[in-house]
Amino acid sequence: MRETGILMPVSSLPSRTGVGELGKETYEFLDVLKAAGVKIWQVLPMNPLGYGNSPYQPYSSCAGDEIYLSLDLLYEEGLLKELPPSHLEYAKKVAYEEVRAWKEGYLRKAFENFQETEEYRAFISQEWVRSYGVFRALKKENENRCWNEWKEEHKNWNGEELSEEIEKETSYHMFLQYEFLRQWNKVKEYANGNGIRIMGDVPFYVGIDSVDVWAGKENFLLGADGQPSFIAGVPPDYFSAVGQRWGNPVYDWDYLKKTGYDFWVKRIGYNSQLFDLIRIDHFRAFDTFWKIPASCPTAVEGEWIEAPGYEVLDTLQKEVPEAHLVAEDLGDLRPEVLTLKDHYGLKGMKILEFSIDTKGKYARDTFEEKENLIIYTGTHDNDTLMEWYGKMSCAEKRKLRRFLKKQGIKTGSVKDRLLAYTWKSKAEYAIIPAADILGLGKEAHLNTPGTVGSPNWEWRMPDMKALAEKLYKYKKQMTER
Repeated sequence: MRETGILMPVSSLPSRTGVGELGKETYEFLDVLKAAGVKIWQVLPMNPLGYGNSPYQPYSSCAGDEIYLSLDLLYEEGLLKELPPSHLEYAKKVAYEEVRAWKEGYLRKAFENFQETEEYRAFISQEWVRSYGVFRALKKENENRCWNEWKEEHKNWNGEELSEEIEKETSYHMFLQYEFLRQWNKVKEYANGNGIRIMGDVPFYVGIDSVDVWAGKENFLLGADGQPSFIAGVPPDYFSAVGQRWGNPVYDWDYLKKTGYDFWVKRIGYNSQLFDLIRIDHFRAFDTFWKIPASCPTAVEGEWIEAPGYEVLDTLQKEVPEAHLVAEDLGDLRPEVLTLKDHYGLKGMKILEFSIDTKGKYARDTFEEKENLIIYTGTHDNDTLMEWYGKMSCAEKRKLRRFLKKQGIKTGSVKDRLLAYTWKSKAEYAIIPAADILGLGKEAHLNTPGTVGSPNWEWRMPDMKALAEKLYKYKKQMTER
């Protein structure tokens, strides 16, 4: 059965606090999706944002970012005695630092008013929760520096007794995680109850400045000082002439094998509780990964190393059978990557902006379609659809319009016709970024690979009304297939 999905980061949802959160507007968004017959909501990683506010450099693979907590719900729960006022409600961009600083005061008040329950004590008994709380507390104690620059006793902490102040800060972060999970579980329950599945996003790598690396140093190729010996990225490609030097530490696959790939089992196992589908970002690294010496300033120098993808995925199938994985298989891949994906029956991805070639005499679709596939107009790393079209020459635009006409798509704006072509695909899922439904341009561009910081990840959808109107307009096209 073919289904339509919408790609929408939680951060980009409208709210009255300057960033999307897990409150009223999220439920309104789900109502809009239900009314339009949309069956999948794809989010970006919701883990605590690290370097550059990137969801792909988080502080934890399991924790959620407290910036998404709804203060209104904390008020309704009785944890805040007064309803917080609106803040940056109409800002066009997410001002992460300002929003985070403003929200923190209310979150600490909620923590002071919180009384432990049996449910809470059961939650914090999970190994990752305590580790994350200590990590964040020690990070604050060390002026928010990366853990490999901390005091020696904190860098290599092994369960020793902590000061009362650090223990209180640890408890604060465990409380935030408890509230995050409660709010998220209610969102997911509401979505599932309305026939909507949620697709999460798990980056292949973790950030160096994360509890994953600090508490599991043996899982990564690190030097004695905690600095990465090698880092991850990709060689020169479509996005960058010098490649992408991500800075994430590379896994020590030999050690992971000895542990039965326990790190991956726990990581996917926990995320399978949060999401109905899990997109593995940079899936190709299960086959081969680009290993860059940490001393190299770019990603030009490096080598492809084979990874034990079959062993890892066999283990995940056995240990986490409920996990429903899909593969981000974009880029210049060797055939073995697709063989690996197909061996496990995983859906891959087609990106319309990459597949339509307008350079020849006629425009053509270069992608050989299959049903076990997800088609996108673009992803968080691409131009929006209208930004992409706007960069074409007049001749290329003309060829594209002729191509769509030959496909029997003759009426409507170029955006309408490109969306119609996407929904006409054989692919089982068609997932459209919200910005493309709205027909937005550069102002809604989410991320430019190879760059860090503003304006990446800052786009906010102005309001729900425009999205509801557009989705209603496209409802028949989205559901008739």
